[in-house]
Amino acid sequence: MGGVALLASRAGHQVTGADQHTYPPMSTLLESEGITLHDGYSAEPMYDPPDLVIVGNALSRGNPAVEYVLNQRLNYTSGPRWLGENYLRGRKVLAVAGTHGKTTTSSMLAWILEYAGLNPGFLIGGVPLNFNVSAREGADYFVVEADEYDTAFFDKRSKFVHYRPQVAILSNLEYDHADIFPDLAAIETQFHHLVRTIPGNGTIISNGADANLERVISRGCWSNLQRFSLDGKHDWQVEMIKADASELRFSYQQKALGTLTWEHYGRHNAMNACTALAAAVAVGVSAGTALEALSLFRGVKRRMETIAQARDINVYDDFAHHPTAIRLTLEGLRRKVGNARILVALEPRSNTMRAGVHAHELGPALMAADHVWLKTGEGIDWDPKVALAPLEGRFKIVTRVDDMLQQIKNSLIPGDHVVFMSNGGFEAAPRRLAEFLLNP
Repeated sequence: MGGVALLASRAGHQVTGADQHTYPPMSTLLESEGITLHDGYSAEPMYDPPDLVIVGNALSRGNPAVEYVLNQRLNYTSGPRWLGENYLRGRKVLAVAGTHGKTTTSSMLAWILEYAGLNPGFLIGGVPLNFNVSAREGADYFVVEADEYDTAFFDKRSKFVHYRPQVAILSNLEYDHADIFPDLAAIETQFHHLVRTIPGNGTIISNGADANLERVISRGCWSNLQRFSLDGKHDWQVEMIKADASELRFSYQQKALGTLTWEHYGRHNAMNACTALAAAVAVGVSAGTALEALSLFRGVKRRMETIAQARDINVYDDFAHHPTAIRLTLEGLRRKVGNARILVALEPRSNTMRAGVHAHELGPALMAADHVWLKTGEGIDWDPKVALAPLEGRFKIVTRVDDMLQQIKNSLIPGDHVVFMSNGGFEAAPRRLAEFLLNP
């Protein structure tokens, strides 16, 4: 919604917004654009009726702002529909879908197109460091992070059905969003709705090693289908020359395309790079140009973002909130740092994690860490000690961020890597530890 606000503002509209508990980087981006942000959902900002209210999918019936919009019969729509009708129509849209990696892959793809001189527009659920904005208008091409979450309280289809892409990446598919979807089959149905919107002369780039996506494709596919995999036998292949994935080799239909040496690591980023490369080639960018661009890719804020390197200690801020993403991120870091200690502070904040849907997967996902602090709180109705039992005592359960930070500070030794994982603000814990290290 913040990205939609930025696009609307840059199109010349007067934009105000309302949200609760906003935090950087989006809050600072909105402020820098001169967009007035109201805290909370009072109807008061709409007493002078706006021309249009764009309703985010976090709001439901009973919310005072929503009730005011309906009672006053104000003109309203959803963010995805507004985007599809006002920005994406007539453009060459490249959509990145999947349970994991959407933000990073979208950022890679936008940067490749930028490096190739195509001046893409984009709307991404994070802030790519190569651009330092999460959304911009651009020219003919538009990269959109295609979320499977529902559109709005009045439109329960996934957001991505509004985007109608020419090229779609289907990175992976797992069960998530337990507050919206009853089971995996329901999510697969939404993904097939996306497949149905892609034209016959469009391209789908799908993970050939993902059985869930293969089931989606088996329901029907009418577009140019290209599969990718890691060290597999599909159309697009990526091979990790180095175990930490800091050096990669790519090929298409067994034909070598080139290698990539970059500052990123992990199996997940190898796959992300492969899909971004494939999507860029699908719209005419040469593989060589794409690989050059990826070598200069700087990453995304809050996606294993290094926010401090001081006293021989590294601090990272990461958005991971699903066991698979947590596991892949930590395994990638382990391959990079060898025997150095990895300390993890985790806040299970997503609705799915808080409900305990993946609680049994959490301990195994954290096995690469040397010690874990898990912040619990209201809404956690599962036993964290049972969930983390596979760590065999290498964890602490805390209810206050202040206590967690103090314990981490007391345990630090030179060479440590401290990873904060949350899809929320985490009470600015990563920044607070960084300030402690930088200003002792």
